[in-house]
Amino acid sequence: MSAPVFLAPGDAIRHGRQVVLDGAEGRHAVTVRRLVAGEPVVLADGAGLAVHGTVNRTEGKDRLYVDVDSRTEEPAPTPRIVVVQALPKGDRGELAVETMTEVGVDVIVPWAASRCITQWKGERGAKALAKWRSTAREAGKQARRPHLPEVTEQMSTPRVTALLGAAAFAGVLHEAATEPLATAATPTGGDLVLVVGPEGGVSPEELAAFATAGATAYRLGPTVLRTSTAGVSAASVLLARSGRWA
Repeated sequence: MSAPVFLAPGDAIRHGRQVVLDGAEGRHAVTVRRLVAGEPVVLADGAGLAVHGTVNRTEGKDRLYVDVDSRTEEPAPTPRIVVVQALPKGDRGELAVETMTEVGVDVIVPWAASRCITQWKGERGAKALAKWRSTAREAGKQARRPHLPEVTEQMSTPRVTALLGAAAFAGVLHEAATEPLATAATPTGGDLVLVVGPEGGVSPEELAAFATAGATAYRLGPTVLRTSTAGVSAASVLLARSGRWA
C-alpha cells in the first residue's frame, strides 16, 4: 500500500533531517489515521515539493515527527490544462472538481454562465467556493498529485472571454459542433483552456463572444454528457493529445 500523503507548508519541510506535521493535517495523521512509529509517510506542499519519510513518534493528538528519507521536487506540468466549469446544480460541482483533479486538470474556473440555475452570491457563494477548493485539495492528496490544482474565484463571461483570448488553445464544448475534440491540434506549451457549459447549454451570445476571442466549438462524441462529467472527459482527451499522458 502506498504511504499516506499529508499537506504541509514548503518552508516547513524543505530542510532538516526531521520535520514536524501539526495542525489539521497533523490531527488527521495522528487521530484519524492513527499513524505510529515506523510507518512510511509523505509530506507535500502541493507545489511540487515532497518529503518521503518514516514516522519517528507522535505527540498529543495533532503532532507527528517524521524522519526524512528523501526529498523530491517536480516542476509544474506543461501545457497547463484549464477547465472553465459552469456552475452545476447541487453537489455536482464537487463531483466535477473531484474527477477533474484526479485526472490532472491544473486550473478550475467556476463560471457564472447565463443559463446556470445555481447562483453564487454573498455568503453562499463564498461557502460554495470554499467547498470546491476543499474538494480539490482532498482529491489531489488521494490522487498523489505533486501539484494541487488552482480553483480560481468565480468568473463572469467577459473574464472568461479574456482568458480564452490569451490561451494557447481555446475551445468550447457544444453538442452541435462538428469538429471533434479528439482530433484537435493541441500545442505542447501554454494554457489549454476549455469551456464546459451548464445543463442548459452555452447561450448563442456566449458562443459568439468566445468565438470572437478565438475559441473553437468542439464535440466530444455521439452522446450528450452532463456538465459534471463533460469536463473530466474533455480534459482526458487534452491530456492525451498534448502529451501529458505520454
